[in-house]
Parts: sequence; C-alpha cells; structure tokens
Amino acid sequence: MHGVDPKGMAALSSGHLATDLAQGALPALLPFLATRFDLSYTMVGALVLAATFSSSLIQPAFGLWSDARKALWLLPAGVALAGAGMAFASVAPSYGLVLLGVLVSGLGVAAYHPEGSKFASYVSGTRRATGMSFFSVGGNVGFALGPLLASFFVITLGLGLDGGALLVLPGLLVAALLLVALPYLASFVPAQEVLARRAAAGNNWYGLSLLLAIVGLRSVAHMGLFAFVPLYEISRGHGVGYGTALLALFLFAGALGTLLGGRLADRVGRRAVLLGSFVVSTPLILVYALAGGAVGTVALTLSGAAVIGTFGVSLVMSQEYMPGRVGMASGLSIGFAIGLGGVAALTLGALADAVDLRTAVLTTAAGPALCILLTLLLPASRTVRTAEPAVAPTATY
Repeated sequence: MHGVDPKGMAALSSGHLATDLAQGALPALLPFLATRFDLSYTMVGALVLAATFSSSLIQPAFGLWSDARKALWLLPAGVALAGAGMAFASVAPSYGLVLLGVLVSGLGVAAYHPEGSKFASYVSGTRRATGMSFFSVGGNVGFALGPLLASFFVITLGLGLDGGALLVLPGLLVAALLLVALPYLASFVPAQEVLARRAAAGNNWYGLSLLLAIVGLRSVAHMGLFAFVPLYEISRGHGVGYGTALLALFLFAGALGTLLGGRLADRVGRRAVLLGSFVVSTPLILVYALAGGAVGTVALTLSGAAVIGTFGVSLVMSQEYMPGRVGMASGLSIGFAIGLGGVAALTLGALADAVDLRTAVLTTAAGPALCILLTLLLPASRTVRTAEPAVAPTATY
C-alpha cells in the first residue's frame, strides 16, 4: 500500500472527530457554567485544565500500552467515554462534579489518541504526513463542531445547560461504528518482522524532546485562544453566540490548515512547514487581540490555520523520531499539546483576573514566537518507509 486507505482513515478520523467534539464543546459551556456557579476566570481556566490534565498525564501511558499490547478496543471505548463525561459535566449540580465529568471526558480522549494515531500511520502507506493530516483534521473539525453543537443544544433548543446531556449521542454513535470497523482496521497491522526492523532502527530522544517543547509552546496559543475567545468577545460587548461563531471560524480554519500542512510537509519538508506557521501566526494573534472587528476576525481565522495546521505535521515527526515506539511517541506529542495547553489556560485565566482579559489574549502570541527559535534547532526526522507487507486481512488484533 503506497497511499492513504480511504476506508480505514475515514473510520479513524471519524473517531477523532467525535472524541474532540466532546472536548471542543467545553468553551461553549463555560459562560453558562460561570453564571450558574459564579466562577472567576481562574476557576474557568481550571475547568480547561481539568479537561486536559487527565488526558495529558495518562495519554503516554496509554501509548505504552498500545505499543506493548493489543489495544484496538481503546478506540470505541475512548470515544464513548469522552462524550459521556462531557454530557455529565453539563448537568452536574456542583462545581466539583463538573470537574469530575470533565476529567472523565479527558480520560476518554487519552484512551483514543495514541491507538488512533498509531493506526493512522498504518493506513497512510508512504504518505504519512498527508495521512496524519487527514486523521488530525477529524479532530480539528470535532473541536470546531463542539462549540456549535453545544450552543445548538443549550441555546437554540432552549434547553439550557441540561441540553448538554445530548453531547453523549455523537460519541455513542461513532463508538458503535468503530466496533464494526475493528476487524478491517486490524488488517493493517504490519508483520512482526516489519515491527522488529522499526524497533531496531533506533530512537531520537533529543529530537523528540525538542519537538515536545515546541508542541507545548504552540499550545499556549492554541488552547489559550480556544478557552478565552468567547469570553473575550463578551468583554468586547458581543453576545455569547458571536464569540462561539468566531471560535468555530478559528477551529475550522485550523482544519483546512491541517490538510494543507500535511501535503506541504510531504513535498517541502516537516521543519519548513513548522517554521513558516510560527512566523505567520505570531503577528496574526496580536492583530486579533488589538484590532477587533472584521480585521480581527480575519486575523484570528488565519492564525487558526497557521497554529492548528501544524498538529498533524508535529505528530508524524514524533513518530519518525521514535519508529520503534509509535504509540508512546504519539501519546507524548498529543499529551504535551493538551496538557501544557491546559496549564497555559489556567495561567492565562489567572493573568486575566490579575490584569485584564486583553492582556491574557495578547500573551498567547508568546508561544509561537518562542517556537520560531526552537524549530531552527530541530534535527531532521527519520522517514520510515511504511509500504511494507501487512498481515493478512483475516488477522485478529
């Protein structure tokens, strides 16, 4: 297999969409949760941290499990748990139980991503950056749809926060579809001798460590804007619906940027795409925070394409640095992106309480600015050929 398998990638990307849709719904719920429980900006940031804390800490462990054992069942289980946790958080009667629901949702995210990322590399053939962009765009679209779907349930249907309970439905539906697709996905597991050759190829820990630092700093912009764009627009005098729509533009642009970034990375190189995105995104974020209006909207949209668009590129680079531990590398890469993004959201929330929200939004530009320097130090990632024989389609996993 030389190209991306469309059926296998559709199943994996759909699971990624449903998982991240649950987490993406949180920003749209935050203004209502803040009103119900009279939350400060710091407490709002703590909810974002809770959503990311569980997945970021546990995700590398799921990655190790994925590398060592047959764990394909984590795909439907993770999707279902992510949706159920966020649905519970929306109807929880206390702030503490909201935190619990968000943590449970994060656990589902942690379960899905390493196994999903590993199989995305399996079904991508030799076009790994392109294939990983298709996988990543499912998550981007899920994040973008999450706020819109939550707003539809909560505002449009007039159900209030109780409408958030309906967020469990997409997760359950996609989990059922993944259960049906498991035997087909299992047919892409490479032969044991292929896996042994990859394990013997060696791992570049220096490259991975530097890449993880870049991923974490990138998340300052990604998760900071993800958490505070709706609240920032409210502070500018706009309604909740306007802020949610603006966030959706940011996230949908990220999905398009991911597709473009993957294709460019296969043509011009991974590091060049990373560097270009950071050079562009830093001034765009500043323009959004300072300008507002139509100019700010365009700047925020383009910054979403630049910042989020490198997610798939960095993910495939982590796998190429660690060819013998693809699951763990994926778990670390995504875990750092989510976990440090949550820490950034909490820190930015504290900054907004201490100074103002505008200063916090301006500060998000510091992440990609620092990434420019680190990207220049990145070593080339090892390209591992994946057009190797896989096990027979009748194999079980």
